[in-house]
Amino acid sequence: MLDQIAIFLAAAVFIVPLFKKAGLGTVIGYLAAGILIGPWGLRLVTDVESILHFSEFGVVLLLFIIGLELQPSRLWVLRRSVFGLGSAQVALTTLLAALGAWLLGLGHPAALIIGAGFAMSSTAFVLQTLAERNELTTRHGREAFSILLFQDLAVIPMLALMPLLAGGAQSTMPATDWFEVLRGLVVVVLMVGLGRQLLRLLFGVVARFGSREIFTAAALLVVIGTALLMNRVGLSMPLGAFIAGVLMADSEFRHELEAELEPFKGLLLGLFFIAVGMSVNLGLVLKIPWELAGMVLALLAVKFAALYAISRVNSANTDTARNLGIAMAGGGEFAFVLFALARRQQLIDSGIVDILMVVVTLSLIAAPFLFLLNDKVLSRWAERKAEPEYDKIDEPGNPVIIFGFGRVGQIISRILHMRGIKFTALESNPTQVDFVRKLGSRIYYGDATRLDLMRSAKVESAKLCVLAINNVEVSIRVAEMLRKHYPDIPVYARAHNRLHCYKLMDLKVDVVYRDTFYSSLMLARSILEGLDFPKAEAERTVNMFREHDEMLLKRQHVIYQDEEALIESALKSRAELQSLFESDDAERVQGRKWAG
Repeated sequence: MLDQIAIFLAAAVFIVPLFKKAGLGTVIGYLAAGILIGPWGLRLVTDVESILHFSEFGVVLLLFIIGLELQPSRLWVLRRSVFGLGSAQVALTTLLAALGAWLLGLGHPAALIIGAGFAMSSTAFVLQTLAERNELTTRHGREAFSILLFQDLAVIPMLALMPLLAGGAQSTMPATDWFEVLRGLVVVVLMVGLGRQLLRLLFGVVARFGSREIFTAAALLVVIGTALLMNRVGLSMPLGAFIAGVLMADSEFRHELEAELEPFKGLLLGLFFIAVGMSVNLGLVLKIPWELAGMVLALLAVKFAALYAISRVNSANTDTARNLGIAMAGGGEFAFVLFALARRQQLIDSGIVDILMVVVTLSLIAAPFLFLLNDKVLSRWAERKAEPEYDKIDEPGNPVIIFGFGRVGQIISRILHMRGIKFTALESNPTQVDFVRKLGSRIYYGDATRLDLMRSAKVESAKLCVLAINNVEVSIRVAEMLRKHYPDIPVYARAHNRLHCYKLMDLKVDVVYRDTFYSSLMLARSILEGLDFPKAEAERTVNMFREHDEMLLKRQHVIYQDEEALIESALKSRAELQSLFESDDAERVQGRKWAG
């Protein structure tokens, strides 16, 4: 056992970082490690089925942690996405895949099971990949999560219907399956109704009387216990863990639970992907490579088309629909469960099941490359093809022109609106323009670096221009244009960092404010007050730092292109600031002595 653990850890440590550094992601690295050490590689590990079964606990932990991040109120908001998008995706994909299987000569029951299996997507892969890409909170990320949650729910009736499809004497399951389903639903209702109070009581007692290790053990016990309970009544183990996570989402133990279980989740998910790589039957791949490639491409194409169509019908734009289709086009781990049970029920021939499992596995391996294809080719092509026309500015000149309508530009515009000051806002991001317009703001889409747009906006009649663009290069180009063609118009600008600030100062921009400087000062003052410093002393300390840093900014502006001089100036400035604080402390001590 220890030998196998060492092999898994070595494969992960030495192979996965190489794939991540190459930009292929950790999932492909784990799959490659599994292929390398598995039965068709170096044969270091051969008991694939038991490893795959154990590693599925990583998926269980993943669903528990996701549940922790979803408060019940937020889950209720997702109900339409879960049952609307989810049911549409499962139904449409099942229908299309089943039709294809039937046209290839398979019977109705076998075709329906194949369609249902191919409709499933990998919860572990999709959510892990979207999390790595910081896309879980995007629209396609939320829709992907909703569909995956419905798929977990849909597995329950699929498994229950399997013996009915087998029919008569072929069925090896008792006729009381519908009672089992009813029992499962009752358990879910009891978990939702009583689970929150019981879990809070348990963790409250453990937190009060136990150690950190006991808290971790209690967390694992809850996850394993709920998963086993669900499995015992015929439901999905990840579904049970997800419900337990949701029940603890609004508790005071949420963040500690997440921190304690995160390492276990990461390691077991890695083991799951290694096991999937180990399960690839390379012998079958070498025997019928072109047939398998055709089936994998057909599966990816059918699922992508179904997801794209459903998302578009749900009023998503083309980018969201394409990203959703790419994320969920691959197969899922529940397909292995459905196909294995179909083989036991003699609904599908054993040889066909082997082919189906290889197709699902290869689709999982292909899925990360779909993300790369989307990032490197499809997204860029779609941007060029769908570039909208710039707006025509048909209003008279306003006293203020705002370039860039992100967070900074919007706050400035709201304050101007409160005072009844008219402005013209320009933004080069069409997605941002569409979003802001939905909120009722007047904004024009266009390239702010173009002189004809500035003339259309009637910059020459403005009292001042506001440069609120986040992109440093674009901000500098707009400032250059303004200084060259409208040198008498005052420019007020935001700076992303010190270097950006120096370049704006080079262009003689009238007023420059650094993005995070003043918010950091206010936060530092509050922290000092929270540490029981008198309010006046905290304010004096912050003001002293602000004045010193603003003086340093002007001093270093002269030498910012000389790296050695800049470093020397920074070190000297640090010593000066320390001396100022020490002098200030000494004066206050002396003042207290005189007062005494």
